Amino acid sequence: MDAIRLILTSRRALACGADAGEIMAEVWQAQALAQAIGSRLAVSGPPELRGEALGLTELAGRGCGVLDPPELDLGALRAAQLTELADARETLLCLGGLLGEVGIALVGMASSADDETTYWQCMEAIDAADESRDRVVEMLRKLAAREEALQRDETLEGEEALQGEETPEGEETVRGNGRRNSPSGAVGT
Repeated sequence: MDAIRLILTSRRALACGADAGEIMAEVWQAQALAQAIGSRLAVSGPPELRGEALGLTELAGRGCGVLDPPELDLGALRAAQLTELADARETLLCLGGLLGEVGIALVGMASSADDETTYWQCMEAIDAADESRDRVVEMLRKLAAREEALQRDETLEGEEALQGEETPEGEETVRGNGRRNSPSGAVGT
């Protein structure tokens, strides 16, 4: 299944969590999905993202590790359903939103925790979600820089192609110094 669909499913499930157990299970699912997406980007994503993607994989794994894993069968594990990551930018935008919502849900859980263990699990998971989101934001920045560089290269190639075209006989051309060359070879200003 496509990463974006899985993220949207996780966002809906997190929003519909009725009790603390369901919310914690959805937080764990979201972290596991972030880990799987990071792993996929590290292996087959744009080269500029590989370092940050590995960091995302590690941080999201830490987020899963601080929480008690939910009792799920393999078919219910969203991260295991990830088969396609078509658009890295859109996936990262959606994942950043999901991780932000995870952080908000964890803050709510921590503030209403009845025991110290749950409180500290939430706090550690909040740190992991925030750091994971920071990695996602950095990957989005790198993708934007990459797209800008590609556009700049395309523009330069287009300009070079135009400069290489011959000017029809009898027309003036403008040189880089702002002077005009007339067909007779005389230089004017």
